[in-house]
Amino acid sequence: MKKKNIIRLTVSGMLIALEILMAFTPVGYLKIGLLSITFMTIPVIVGAVTNGLYVGTVLGLTFGITSFVQCFGMDAFGTALFQIQPVYTFILCVATRTLMGFLCALIYKGLSKTKLPSGLQVGISAFSAPFLNTAFFVPCLILFFWNTDYIRGIAGGANVLKFLVGLVGVNGIVEWIACTAVGTAVCIPLLKALRRKIN
Repeated sequence: MKKKNIIRLTVSGMLIALEILMAFTPVGYLKIGLLSITFMTIPVIVGAVTNGLYVGTVLGLTFGITSFVQCFGMDAFGTALFQIQPVYTFILCVATRTLMGFLCALIYKGLSKTKLPSGLQVGISAFSAPFLNTAFFVPCLILFFWNTDYIRGIAGGANVLKFLVGLVGVNGIVEWIACTAVGTAVCIPLLKALRRKIN
């Protein structure tokens, strides 16, 4: 048990460090105008699948905090939202990402008890992270900020449905494919290696 905890703690620490590094370098985000396509869910996937609910939640929280920190002048879009409504921006950045990490781990925990092939269990869980990130972030953005001049200006006269589809189309598809592929590719051999080390 002690060996298991040490290994999991080491992996978790490395993933948190990687997430912080990604957050403040170009590796974590692909900037397209004011918006960003994020690959920050990849460490969350790896932690949630290989280390469970607590680590998945902590990594989701870390993602959220680093995202919120960027609202202090580091990211134009986030900074504008923070200036409009700081509390809503905190919820948008931190609460949604924390919940995403928890649910990704919970989904894998549930799937691991089924008879689905292990690769499919991992793949579905990996997909859930970027999907849930989009599913939480975009509706909250619309709910909290749609009636602001800033978001209406970005929307350019489009109605709320067109704006939602546009955001998902730009960010969602690339994130879903990239994060699912990389997350799955990392998790499958890492799970095997961890099981060998623990056993």
